[in-house]
Amino acid sequence: CSSLAIGTTTGYRLFSLSSVEQLDQVHESNEIPDVYIVERLFSSSLVVVVSHAKPQQMNVYHFKKGTEICNYSYSSNILSIRLNRQRLVVCLEESIYIHNIKDMKLLKTILDTPPNTTGLCALSINHANSYLAYPGSATSGEIALYDGNTLKTACTIPAHDGPLAALAFNSTGSKLASASEKGTVIRVFSIPGGQKLYEFRRGMKRYVNISSLVFSMDSQFLCASSNTETVHIFKLEHLTDSRPEEPPTWSGYMGKMFQAATNYLPAQVSGMMNQDRAFATVRLHISGQRNICALSTIQKLPRLLVTTSDGHLYIYNLDPQDGGECVLIKKHSLLGSGKMEENKENDLRSPLPQSYAATVARQSTVPSTSTMPGYSEDGGALRGEVIPEHEFATGPVCLDDENEFPPVSI
Repeated sequence: CSSLAIGTTTGYRLFSLSSVEQLDQVHESNEIPDVYIVERLFSSSLVVVVSHAKPQQMNVYHFKKGTEICNYSYSSNILSIRLNRQRLVVCLEESIYIHNIKDMKLLKTILDTPPNTTGLCALSINHANSYLAYPGSATSGEIALYDGNTLKTACTIPAHDGPLAALAFNSTGSKLASASEKGTVIRVFSIPGGQKLYEFRRGMKRYVNISSLVFSMDSQFLCASSNTETVHIFKLEHLTDSRPEEPPTWSGYMGKMFQAATNYLPAQVSGMMNQDRAFATVRLHISGQRNICALSTIQKLPRLLVTTSDGHLYIYNLDPQDGGECVLIKKHSLLGSGKMEENKENDLRSPLPQSYAATVARQSTVPSTSTMPGYSEDGGALRGEVIPEHEFATGPVCLDDENEFPPVSI
């Protein structure tokens, strides 16, 4: 959640999300038009691009060098691509291809997957737990969990009654969130066991299309956005452990009786009763547009970032203690000249202590030959930990030739 990649009719653009006030464009390419998939390997120079001109071809580039690393063609249109430091996953409508990212060799082809018209799949960013999740059924909400390291099926999770609409791993690959096409209930499961840990109700009045589902890096929050104007943020905690003792009122006694009664009800019914409301919400100014959200820490403060298909980035403040309505603090234009559009509450320029997240775009010293600053799988994006050189083995994919971790600025 420190970088934003967008595909446009003329090519693609990469942005660094290291500050609230300034949006830094890291790279722009107009070589391939009508880009509908652009995936960047964390903050490295490796990007994977798919264009409407050749929807069956995946192009892998080293954008700082301006060179193509390789390209692969497939039997049908590419619907989505996911990658971490170990694996690159290409999802077609009825098959999935798993490549070794170090040399781009094809390791596994999962054929005859249930029809997956949207290319729904999720890959853990933690390469030590390279779990892959995708729909196990076209008619029910079954999740197929696959181990991308051992190249074996891990388990199947009966997550929802209806077909799946969204899947997301947390940063360590130990939790998986899911939503169905109804969009009313969001569930979180443990990985690789598949036990249900949390269940959140987004709403009961109307069905919605969940367009984005994402954890915060510390796995304390889960954000869900849809085609409506409301974004919901849930807090992953067991409220019964942290709630203060209720006052001896009629409602308090009824609440305890209600809670006790759930122990004697069938699991399906009691689960419905134990769902929690959203911890925080955002009211977008637009509705009906596709959007993607991220929960990030910028300048030491938790922020919610919302990117909409009309080419805008909205940054909100999130109160991690009390939640409630998130406050819009900045609006950026992604398709214009790069100038920022400000709202009334844009004066957040008080001299906050600079955090790692606020300074990652600065030029730093050249890394040693043995290690290079970068992202580790347990929150290193915020701590600036090091990645061993052996993770980037010599071969077609060579990313350790320049100072590009943390994110570079140009």
